Amino acid sequence: MPNHRVLILGIDGYIGYPLAIHLLKQNFEVCGVDNLSRRDRVRHIGGASLTNIASFDDRANYLSSFNNFIDNMSRIDVDYYETIDSAIKYFKPNTIVHLAQMPSAPWSMINAYHAYQTQHENCMANLNVLWAMKQHCPNAHLLKLGTMGEYGTPDCDIPEGNITNTCVGEYMTGKTMDDRYPCPMSGLIFPRQPGSFYHLSKVFDTYNVDFACRNWGLRSTDVMQGIVYGLNELTNDIEITRFDYDEYFGTAINRFCAQAIIEHPLTVYGNGNQTRGYLPLKDSIQCLTLAIENPPEAGECRTFNQFEEIYSINELADIVNRQARKLGLNPGIMHIPNPRKEKESHYYNPEHSKLLNLGYKPTDDLEGEIGILLKQLLPYKDRVNKKVIMPKTKWE
Repeated sequence: MPNHRVLILGIDGYIGYPLAIHLLKQNFEVCGVDNLSRRDRVRHIGGASLTNIASFDDRANYLSSFNNFIDNMSRIDVDYYETIDSAIKYFKPNTIVHLAQMPSAPWSMINAYHAYQTQHENCMANLNVLWAMKQHCPNAHLLKLGTMGEYGTPDCDIPEGNITNTCVGEYMTGKTMDDRYPCPMSGLIFPRQPGSFYHLSKVFDTYNVDFACRNWGLRSTDVMQGIVYGLNELTNDIEITRFDYDEYFGTAINRFCAQAIIEHPLTVYGNGNQTRGYLPLKDSIQCLTLAIENPPEAGECRTFNQFEEIYSINELADIVNRQARKLGLNPGIMHIPNPRKEKESHYYNPEHSKLLNLGYKPTDDLEGEIGILLKQLLPYKDRVNKKVIMPKTKWE
């Protein structure tokens, strides 16, 4: 899309940086900002990216080698209105990809300060973006990264964002809901049941974005993303994207893979029947690109449930353990008390057809992807810090 300008908030992150390079190679004009909080927080809890990552300045210099990279990466805090207002006024983007939020449920549950910091940063940043869009680029498309964790695990099918006639059941005796007898709740946002103060912040974002679209005519895509894992292809000639494996910022598959390469037992929380949707990083980038290329209408707040396949934690641990054995590793599996307060056995059937209808082509080979990932990580096994693997933060 020539002359289509994309502003990435959180351009230094796990998804933001490889997404920026992908879009630049697709001839989008790209600009971006970041406050480096991910680097700072991982360092503070004693972790570090398992893969080598370049400094912020070196990454900025690399991106600037593309003729279609606009200006330079700026280090700003999106939760300060004046800074994001100035950035959006200056860049005048067609699309804003909002990834600039604290992304960790366990981090938000450490204590009162972390809960406050999570909700202040995430909710205020999102509000600031909405007001700045209204002021400077009301026709732009806000592509907001949410999480499937907003929904929780209700005992019913989960639609893509809003209640439909088919997801509620009959409300009039002896009459099936149809065009003559629609569900009275049809079109309303599907109820949320978040499991942490982080997930709660995302729920607040969803309602604020929906209100801005209805009230101001903004357009938005709220991406309820499943759990992302893995590494992208080489992002440049030197580095691949960051890879966190600690209890706070490392997702389940990434943690298991880091444990596997040092032959540490894979730590399954509780009975291991918790079920979620997963997708590899390269699929996340594919889906975000499709959303950019196919924006919603003015006033529309659409929702995509973005994941590839559904697995239980036990299934994931078995797959990682099996692939590790093919490489001569023997990590094994260890169940530990669940530090989270969550349903460990539950129904889980979310709808996820909208991205498929736009042309999303899922990888459909989680086991093969994990085998590749383990091979990619083996050269970094001496960098694994065993002190950050086991969970310390408890929900209760």
